[in-house]
This record gives sequence, C-alpha cells and structure tokens, in this order.
Amino acid sequence: MSWQINVAVQTPAHSALGDVLSYSSGAPVTPGALVRVPLGRREVLGVAWEVNREDTGPATLELKPIGAVLDALAPLGDAWRDLVAFAARYYQRSLGEIALAALPPQLRDLSAVQLARRLKRKGSGGAPGGVSPSPVTLSAEQTEALSRFEAEAGPFLLFGSTGSGKTEVYLRAVAALLEREPQAQALVMVPEINLTPQLEARFKERFGADSVVSLHSGMTNPQRLASWLAAHSGAARIVLGTRMAVFASMPSLRLIVVDEEHDPSYKQQEGARYSARDLAVWRGRRENAKVILGSATPSLESWHQSRPAAGDDPGGRYVRLSMPLRIGTGALPRVRLVDMNLQPPKTVLSAALLDAIGQRIARGEQSMVFLNRRGYAPVLACADCGWKSECPHCSAYRVFHKIDRTLRCHHCGFTERVPRACPGCGNLDIAPVGRGTERLEEHLGELFAAVRRPDGSAVRIARIDADSTRKQGALESQLAAVHAGEVDVLVGTQMIAKGHDFRRITLVAAINPDGALFSGDFRAPERLFSLLMQSAGRAGRDAAYVSAQGATAEMWIQTHHPQHPLFAALKRHDYPAFAQGELEDRAAAGMPPFAFQALLRADARTQEVAQAFLGAANAAADALPGAEQVTRYPAVPLAIQRVANVERAQMLLESASRAALQRVLAGWQPLLHELRRTPEGKGVIRWLVDVDPHSI
Repeated sequence: MSWQINVAVQTPAHSALGDVLSYSSGAPVTPGALVRVPLGRREVLGVAWEVNREDTGPATLELKPIGAVLDALAPLGDAWRDLVAFAARYYQRSLGEIALAALPPQLRDLSAVQLARRLKRKGSGGAPGGVSPSPVTLSAEQTEALSRFEAEAGPFLLFGSTGSGKTEVYLRAVAALLEREPQAQALVMVPEINLTPQLEARFKERFGADSVVSLHSGMTNPQRLASWLAAHSGAARIVLGTRMAVFASMPSLRLIVVDEEHDPSYKQQEGARYSARDLAVWRGRRENAKVILGSATPSLESWHQSRPAAGDDPGGRYVRLSMPLRIGTGALPRVRLVDMNLQPPKTVLSAALLDAIGQRIARGEQSMVFLNRRGYAPVLACADCGWKSECPHCSAYRVFHKIDRTLRCHHCGFTERVPRACPGCGNLDIAPVGRGTERLEEHLGELFAAVRRPDGSAVRIARIDADSTRKQGALESQLAAVHAGEVDVLVGTQMIAKGHDFRRITLVAAINPDGALFSGDFRAPERLFSLLMQSAGRAGRDAAYVSAQGATAEMWIQTHHPQHPLFAALKRHDYPAFAQGELEDRAAAGMPPFAFQALLRADARTQEVAQAFLGAANAAADALPGAEQVTRYPAVPLAIQRVANVERAQMLLESASRAALQRVLAGWQPLLHELRRTPEGKGVIRWLVDVDPHSI
C-alpha cells in the first residue's frame, strides 16, 4: 500500500506551483511532520500537510518518493498549520513560503539522523524555574486592569501612558497563568531587537532563566534553533521575540502579549508582508489564548476596535483597559514648543533649548536629543554647478558620513569615498547640506566644549543609531553607559525613542519633526504623534530621582508649525483627542480603519514596463467576481521610484468590504501569473501584493 503525502515546501517566488507538492510514501506520515523531499536537483525540508491513500483516489502521475521523515521531532500541531494557512491565504503568498520561513534556518539543513543526535544531546531542557514574587506594589489602575483581564475574554487593548507600568501588568498576567496552568506557555512580542535584552532580563529575573527564551533575527542560527526547539517541546514556558515569533511553535500557548502594538515594525516589509500584531489576534482566537495589545499611542485600527458601545454602534471587538497615570508620583513631562520662525536663520538648536540642556548637565542630569536622520548630512553639494551626491543606482541622494569619509546610499548600500573635488566642475569647495545625527553630535560637542559636569570633567555626548550600533554588542554597551550615568547628552534616531527605561533623563528634544506633518502618506501624522509621545516618555521616568534633583521633566519640540493641532494634543498628552480627530478625517475620506486596502507593486528595468504590467493587471481584474466593490487607482511610481537600478511602480486597491477585497485578490493571483507570460509581463522582474499596507 502506498500513500500520497502533500508537502508544503519553499517553492521559488511566483513559480505558480501551487500551495503543496505531492510525493509518495510506503507508510503514512503524520500531518505536521517535517520531511525531506526532492525538489528539482536538491533535497529540501518540507512540512507534511495532508496524507491520503493513493489507492482511494483517481489515477495520478507517478510521484517521487519522500526522502526521510524527521520523526525525532514532534509534528507541528493543527493550530500552527491553521495559522500558517490563514497567513498564506490572507497575505496572498504560498503555503510553503510562510511555513518554511517560520522555521529556524538551521533546521532546513539537518538530516533526520543529525536532528535526532541534536535532540538527544540537548535532552528535554532544564526544569522550568519558579515564579519569584514581585517586589512591586501595584497601582489602583494596574490592579483594575489585571482584574478585568482575568474576568473577561478579550482581546484587550492596554492603553497606558509611558511609565504607567504596562510591563508589570504583563509580568503579573504571565505569572498568574503559569501558576494556574503548569504546562501553559506565553508569547511576549516587542517591535525591535534592541528592546529584547531589557525585557528578557526582567522576565528571567521573575521566572528563571530556564523558563525564558528569545526569538529574533539578531540571534545566530544555532541560538534560534535552540530557542525554537525549547518552545516546540514545551520546555520554554515564555517566548520573547520580534514579529517572527508570532509563528513560533508553542503547543500549550495560552497568552500573547504584543507590546508597543502600534509600532510599524510589526509589519513585515519583505517577502510575505504579514502583520504580526494582526496574526497574534487571529492566533489567540484560534488557540483560545488571551491577547493583550499594549501601547501609550495605540494604532488607530486598534483604538477604533476598542471603542465602547454607544447608541446604534455596538462598539469594537477589543476590550479597552486604561492606565493614564504614571507609577508613583511621577508626572508626564511638560511639552514646550519652540517656534523656529522666530529664531535666527540656520539655527539648529535654539538658545533656550541649549540653556535648558546646559542646566541639566550642570546638575548631573541627562538629556536626549532626537533627530530621525542618521549620517552627517543628507547630501553633499557643490554651490557652483549644482552637483549633488545622487546615487547612480537609485532616485535618492547618498548620505555623507564624515566618520569614515564616505557617501553611502541608505537604499541600495552603494558606497564611495568622498571626492576631493566636485565631479561636475572640479570645485574644491563641496559642502554638506542638511544635518544628520553624526553632524548633530559634533555640533553639540562644539557648543558644550567649555561646559563642565558637577565633578569638573568634560561633557560626554553619545550617539545611538544604525551606524554607531553596527558592531556586535555595540548597542548593549552604549545603553549600559547611558544607564550608568556616563553620558550627559544622548543623540539618536528613533532607536532611542522607544521602550527604553532611562532613569536619569529629564529632558528630551525633537529637533526637526515637521516633515511628517505634510506627507502624502495619510498615516504619517499618526506615526509622528506616536514617535513624539514615545520620545517624551523617556523623560522623568524615575519620579524619586526627578524630585530629588528639584527638576521638571520636559519635552522640547522645535517646529515651524507650532499651531498645528497635532502639537496641541501632544502638549496635553491627549492621545484620545488626537485619535478622534484623525478618525473623523479618515471616516470622511473613506480610509482605514473604515476601508481596507492592498497594493500591487511591480518592479522592472524601466518605469514604462512596470506601469504597463500594472495597467494590464488592472484591465484583467474587470472580469473578476466582486470587482465592482473594489476601487482600483491608476498605477504610479513609488516615492523612491528607482532602487538598485530597478524601477518600482504600484497600484492601490481599496474597498469598504474586507471580504470583497480578499475575493478579488484571490481571483487575481492566477491572472497575474498568466500576465508574466505575456508581452506586458516579460520585462517585469517581480511583482508582489501587500495587504493592509503600512505606507503608501
């Protein structure tokens, strides 16, 4: 007797091979088992998805036999496979692409024998540690939030101001779960890798090192495999991770926490463009696990979903838990706006802001200066002939990095040494235009060169951005220096604005945030408000320290538009008012969360080819069922339309019905594959569908 095994494998993108490939086996294979199967001239890892007796079905082509079953590892469960299937269907990708990307890379290279040896050598893992009692006394708001969390089903949106103690709520919720259910597992997600060490330390202190593992792309392949195996076997009770952790195999999952749920980093921007936050909510419902989404500035989608019932409106699907007050006697920082229209031309840091930073240095306090642009200057330019440091491969400028005297494209990575003279006219006087964190760090060093700290030593300025933290361990050592009080002024990009618990910072300054106020992307104001409010939240987190210093925590914002409503809401720390205004505007314009969107993007060697493909795709969609319920806008180039000599164009689809949009996208897939074989599609390098896009 033989068996047909349908296997999910990583097939080439846009190969149109279908979701699963069929193989034969002399014995049945448990669905969810990992198998090695031939694909072309290679043998690859796959997941057995369906198993059928060959003699019960119609006669088929002769199938290749499977190579081996990795039966030393327990099969992936039904719930995990349902999650993968839903993600593949909703985000318009192949089953195998999602399934194999969710597995640790090293697992793909191990044979059945190697895996069995690895598991035998590792054993079943250490015994889970106990729960250490918390030394923290809960506030009334935290107690109320936990009480409602235990009593209600959720999903929950924990709307807590910065410093209100959201992390302690997560810790207590996990502790109560593990004490109640000995085998239960919890998944705790953060948006970025640099936030995991701080959170990992707190969880390990509370629950023991053997109970906690991390999962993120910054780990080595052996580390990721070890963490994944610990979660899959149930030895790890708590998994901390970034967006990829939403696919962790956790057979006893009972709680999912998504911290900083508003953060755009939860949306994958390459390959399968899934939202880990949205998948966490879906997974919680499928596995009967409670879900907490936490943020001081929730995404407008989550805020809308947590609205209370009113009149004919039944309200949202989420339960809103509010914690507006900071722990203890701590007050939210005072927000001060500096009208840059009243400052002398070319002013970088106003005199009032410099004086405020200087006062803090004199008292031994720390300040944080935030500028969301790394490098020394955005562009190098010649005043004589107008030459600028454009990237030859992208429609963008190369950024001047003074520290290594290079011009570097932040889109394709193309790097060259700074020319001795203007390549256009030979002028020796080429100069930086604009300002990045590297130049701001240098400027602050010059301004405070004569200032002394309380002990008489020189002022210490540090910079944290993607350039300064490139080396292994650099971020950890720099953060440790800030926490130890060895830094007086911290300069950085949004890397320093999120999640960090800096205890001695009493002043935060945003230097040039105006660009997002008038962006073509309708989500830009939401992102800016969130970033500024999160940045402000780094100031004055230790109420006892601020009180002892006799200081006032402040957030300074230098802007040319001080009357903008966004800043008015920010001064009051009034996220609900900001959200109400934004939601009213979006409802009037028929934009998310009151409509649903998808992008079809095409990449080609020329813009004409990319747009021709999208035009043909648009015409082909006319015949699809439900197409009349979906608005399709004309194709346009992307904002950065050329990257690495590839031209990029996109077409927006929008519908008031999520189901209608999904039907059109699913029906479109075979038509798009066919288009690749027509003259309109010959020059297209790749195309992709982005469902629920975060930037347009």
